[in-house]
Amino acid sequence: MDDFRIKTLDELTSRELYAVMRARAKVFTVEQKILYPDADGVDERAYHVFCTDGGEVVAYLRLYFTDEPDVAHIGRVLTTRRGLGLGKRLMQAAENFAFNSLNVSRIDVEAQRRAEGFYLKCGYSTSSEEFYEVGVPHIKMTKTHP
Repeated sequence: MDDFRIKTLDELTSRELYAVMRARAKVFTVEQKILYPDADGVDERAYHVFCTDGGEVVAYLRLYFTDEPDVAHIGRVLTTRRGLGLGKRLMQAAENFAFNSLNVSRIDVEAQRRAEGFYLKCGYSTSSEEFYEVGVPHIKMTKTHP
């Protein structure tokens, strides 16, 4: 298994981009049956954090900014192989990059409600009431710079 890589959209090779899109479709559309517009305009301004094995993306998330320049957002978090600690390592790679290289003060995640326990174990705090996004219950979770 490869180390985690962090790239902008322009830095991704066509094969990496294909593998990312394939993993997102596999997890969110096929496994979770979520119908949503995946090409939402965020990828162009995001950092893509991922790990591959034999060309297959096995862990992925995107890190991006919205209105607040010192607050990063994490979304599209996935692993295709579970029980190996990939999710926690993925989050740590993204957090280290955000806090140390991008100098953010906070990271926000709009997490699926069912993943709240995972994010709590990663040091995030629940910071909103439940809301629905694409028909799925979500909550906002936050982690401040240590």
